[in-house]
Amino acid sequence: MKNVKTCCIIDDDPIFVYGTKRIIKEVGFATSILVYTNGQDALDGLMKLCVANEPLPDVIFLDLNMPVLNGWEFLDEFKNCQSPRSKKIVIYIISSSVDPRDLEQVKNYEQVDTYILKPITPDDLTKILGAPVES
Repeated sequence: MKNVKTCCIIDDDPIFVYGTKRIIKEVGFATSILVYTNGQDALDGLMKLCVANEPLPDVIFLDLNMPVLNGWEFLDEFKNCQSPRSKKIVIYIISSSVDPRDLEQVKNYEQVDTYILKPITPDDLTKILGAPVES
């Protein structure tokens, strides 16, 4: 994945969101960043984009533990929202949980690429972009 136009962060932790946005800008990961603080707001916002025929994000960083609608519930609902003609959105689960059940459950969602432990690092983003990691 060389060119990420829009990335979306779905997380209720303002410190994580702030730090992740800084790293995204620092690395030049994405041109624009959408932020939602829970799964329901994200679902509503992304549905509005779909209905308006606006482009959806290329990448979603999704937290699992959030109020209103958690990450798993978001995934269950979101897979019903995408039309067959919409582009493939790559979803990365971002969590501080190392619960083996979470790691196992990720495998049930084909749109989820991988599981990244918080916090996101510049190396994580560089690996996603497929660029060589500079030391």
